Amino acid sequence: VSKQMLEQVLRELQPLCTVEQKFIEKFFQLSQDAADLQVPEVSVRTIWTQGQCPSPFHSYFFFSFLFFFFFFFFFLRSEEPTTRLLSEVFSCLEPELRGFLDVCNKVHSFGCLQVLVILNDSVFEMWGSSSALPSSFLNTVLGNMLLLAKSSFNKCIGTLCKEIEEAKMPSKMKGGILPSVSRFEEFVDFSEEVFRTARRRGELDKAHLRLAGSVFSSINSLSSANLKVNTDMVMMENFHHIHCFLSQKKIDCLEDKKREAKQRYSEHMEKYVVKYLGQPLEKLNHFFEGVKARVAQGVKEEEVSFQLAYSKQELRKVIEKYPGKEVKRALESLYRKIHKCLSPEENLLPVVWHAMEQEFIRQYQEFEDLIQHCYAGSGIAMDFTMEDLLSYFNSITLSN
Repeated sequence: VSKQMLEQVLRELQPLCTVEQKFIEKFFQLSQDAADLQVPEVSVRTIWTQGQCPSPFHSYFFFSFLFFFFFFFFFLRSEEPTTRLLSEVFSCLEPELRGFLDVCNKVHSFGCLQVLVILNDSVFEMWGSSSALPSSFLNTVLGNMLLLAKSSFNKCIGTLCKEIEEAKMPSKMKGGILPSVSRFEEFVDFSEEVFRTARRRGELDKAHLRLAGSVFSSINSLSSANLKVNTDMVMMENFHHIHCFLSQKKIDCLEDKKREAKQRYSEHMEKYVVKYLGQPLEKLNHFFEGVKARVAQGVKEEEVSFQLAYSKQELRKVIEKYPGKEVKRALESLYRKIHKCLSPEENLLPVVWHAMEQEFIRQYQEFEDLIQHCYAGSGIAMDFTMEDLLSYFNSITLSN
C-alpha cells in the first residue's frame, strides 16, 4: 500500500510543480536573458489619466504592486530566482516528503528498498522526459529525497550485516540451516522482487556482496563455536544450501560467492567424511598411519615389518578385529548416525553416503598396497575383499 501511495504522490507532484514553474518563469520573464528583457514603462502618468487623482486606497495598492513587481523582476533574477521562489511556494513539500518516506520505511523491515527503487525510477524518468524542465525545482527536491533514501538503505544493510555477523548459535543446535542464512535468503528474495523492473540496481548489488560476506563470516565462526554436533557437517549443509540458492537465483554479482560456497561445501564434506570414516576401521587406520609415518621418516618398505610396533604379528592382531560381518555392522551403524544428524531439507544423505563409499574404497586400496609393499610374501590379507565392500554399501543403500 505504501508503495502505491508513494508512486501516486510522485505522479501528482510532477505536473503540479512543472506548471507552477512555467507560470513563474513566464510571468516574471525569468527564463530570458537580461539583454532580451523589456521592462514595461510604468508611470504615474499612465495610471493617472484624464487628470483624475486616485483615492488613498488606490495609491496604496498601486505602489504596493510596483514594489512587488520590481522586487521579483530585478532581485530574484540575480541568483536562481525560479528555484528560490518555488522553494517559498512549496516550502512544506520537502519536510512532508521526508516524513512520508520515514513512514514508508517503517511499514516493512525492508521498506527502504521500495522507496529507493521508486525514487530512482522517478528521477531517471524525469531527467529523460522531454516535458520536464531542465532546471526543474522538483528535480532538486527528489534528488535530495533520493540521497535520503540511499542513506536509509545503507543504514538498513549495515544493521542487517551486523545482525547476521553477531547472531548467536541456537543453544540446542542439532544441525540444519542457520538463522543467518535464512535471513540472507529472505532479504535476497524480497529485494530481487522489488528490483525486478528497476532501471538501476547498483546499490542492490553492493548490498548483496556485503551481506554475502557477512553470511560467510557467520558460518566460518562455527569453527570456534561449542556445538554439540559435528561442525563440519553444519558448515557443509549451510554452504551447500547457499550454493543451491544462488544457483537458482542466478545473480551476476554473486557468481563468485556461489563458486566459493561450492568449494567450501566440498571441503567440509571431505572433512566430515574422513573424520567419520575413521571410526569403522579406527585401529586399522591408526596402524597404517604409523606405517606411512615410518616410511616417510626413511625406513625402507621391506624393513617396516621389523619394527616392533608394526610387525607382522601386530598387523594380524589388528586385522582380526575387523571381520567382514563386523565391518558391515559398523557401516550400518554409521549410516544410521549420519541419517539422524543430517537435516532432511538438504537431502544430502545420498551425496554424503556416496562420498563415504568412495573414500572407504580409496582407503581399502591404500591398505592393500601397503600390505603388498611392506609385508610382501607374508600371506596377510584383510578378512573382506573389494567385492564384499561394494556389496555392503549396496545392501545398506537399498535397505534404507
